[in-house]
Amino acid sequence: MTPNMGTLDRTLRLVVAAVIAALYFTGRIGGTLATGLGVIAVAFVVTSFVSWCPGYLPFGLSTRGKPDAG
Repeated sequence: MTPNMGTLDRTLRLVVAAVIAALYFTGRIGGTLATGLGVIAVAFVVTSFVSWCPGYLPFGLSTRGKPDAG
């Protein structure tokens, strides 16, 4: 697995996951919505820590910067 996520992408995913967790733990969301968003939050956290998003592969996307040529 070659990393395909940059620092900003990883940080934004962690922030979104934290917001979802805060909404859940404060009782703002519940039921099926909470379950669905919880799954997304877990996926965001996991992909952030491994710096690899399988959803980027079919499109050849990468948010990592180009390596320095020098």
